[in-house]
Amino acid sequence: MRRGIAATALVASLALAATACGGSDSGDEADGPVTITWWDTSNATNEAPAYQALVKEFEAANKDIKVNYVNVPFDQAQNKFDTAAGSKGAPDVLRSEVGWTPAFAKKGFFLPLDGTEALAEQDKFQPSLIEQAKYDGKTYGVPFTTDTLALVYNKELFEKAGVEAPKTWDDLKKAAATIKDKTGADGYWGSTQGYYAQTFLYGEGTDTVDVDAKKITVTSPAAKKAYGTWQSLFSGKGLHKADTTADAYAHIQEAFVSGKVASIIQGPWEITNFYKGSAFKDKNNLGIATVPAGSTGKAGAPTGGHNLSVYAGSDAAHQKASLKFVNFMTSAKAQETIALKNSTLPTREDAYTAEIKADPGIAGYQGVLSSAQPRPALPEYSSLWGPLDDELIEIAGGKESLDKGLGDAETAIAKLVPDFSK
Repeated sequence: MRRGIAATALVASLALAATACGGSDSGDEADGPVTITWWDTSNATNEAPAYQALVKEFEAANKDIKVNYVNVPFDQAQNKFDTAAGSKGAPDVLRSEVGWTPAFAKKGFFLPLDGTEALAEQDKFQPSLIEQAKYDGKTYGVPFTTDTLALVYNKELFEKAGVEAPKTWDDLKKAAATIKDKTGADGYWGSTQGYYAQTFLYGEGTDTVDVDAKKITVTSPAAKKAYGTWQSLFSGKGLHKADTTADAYAHIQEAFVSGKVASIIQGPWEITNFYKGSAFKDKNNLGIATVPAGSTGKAGAPTGGHNLSVYAGSDAAHQKASLKFVNFMTSAKAQETIALKNSTLPTREDAYTAEIKADPGIAGYQGVLSSAQPRPALPEYSSLWGPLDDELIEIAGGKESLDKGLGDAETAIAKLVPDFSK
């Protein structure tokens, strides 16, 4: 789960017009190197340079392969690939968000990777991440980056207030009030986005849907209790009111890195930006803890991240070159390089070297990964957050009741999974 990268949209759109075609139609010269196209959906400023450097390293070691690198804004990539693949003009390799992978696999757009060079070291990757790259028993992506959500907090403010990282949401409310009294800063600022609210569902042992039972559960008693807890964290001493503006994400992030709010729920994709803030010039001031538990005693957050997937519509020569490229980009060496440059979490255990673990952000998030919950293998699953994004912002802003908002979300979700019962 990443923020949209709108700043590069125009440049990327122009580049896509010239490079949309996959390798099977990329103008390779006879007996010359095979040119494959890779759509990278990472942040063009903070992350892309590390990937571009690795592309050059790969090309230097593989003279018979050229990589046409294209950075595509994350918030546009899913629809662009869907359109391009449907017309047989997709890139050879896509940095596919984990929620997109089963959806594109279901459409036949991705090549199964089991037994290929791309998955030659499958046993090195975290098993849950491999499972998340599967659809209908086959693997359609190699884990490239992984992430989850955690409670990130300002250690200095917590210490001044004499409070510890909360274990439950009730603990968080108490800590927020104390922090406000002792420091003047707000203790917590929550998000209205469905992805961030997912942690509350897990805390009550439920989800938006029950895939095995093929049932929509967003209005179940457990889900209503979860969202009730989520809603309660927008009012009270030390709890910042809901931001329902289009710039809410940026507002919450800025307040945290400047020390105006002591804790938020956030993912590791913001580690480098945390360190740029005045509150975290000392990196060790960044505290990272598992999200607080719900009434069931369970605590967890969704597993996110990206896979590298190969386009099924490319010809054999381009698929072969793509498999070699994916193997290189997901190797332990490449994963270590990426983590050191971008402060992202490696997807394989042998890439967590001592140097990587010396970064308090990476080490902190690695510690909470064990409580992360993989998404179910439902192609439509990532789209279910859309209706929740629409309704939760109305609920948080006081424009709709919890019951009405969740009921409207249920109606919208039913259209996305028509074979599920309510």
